[in-house]
Amino acid sequence: VQLQASGGGLVQAGGSLRLSCAASGSRSSINALGWYRQAPGKERETVARITRGGVTNYADSVKGRFTISRDNAKNTVYLQMNSLKPEDTAVYYCNAGFSMATAGPFWGQGTQVTVSS
Repeated sequence: VQLQASGGGLVQAGGSLRLSCAASGSRSSINALGWYRQAPGKERETVARITRGGVTNYADSVKGRFTISRDNAKNTVYLQMNSLKPEDTAVYYCNAGFSMATAGPFWGQGTQVTVSS
């Protein structure tokens, strides 16, 4: 499975961005798609995940501001990020796997999101 992420950029605090991640290759066993992020000097953390059936979970820090969705026909997962804060600045990675319990084995290349104050 190959993952191609896009949509990062520079935005002012309070602004919005939408990330996209398209999956290609052997996708039939993939159930969970998700987004993770890693800020400088910090560990990678879960942002949001979604199953093929649409069950979602979010990090507490993004609840109410970020929305994850997926288009199964297009094999694409999206992350709509609203009310962005400087602390959301990080490299965002999409991920694909088999369950919601842990990160899957497939990672995209990462896309930079920078939120200025």
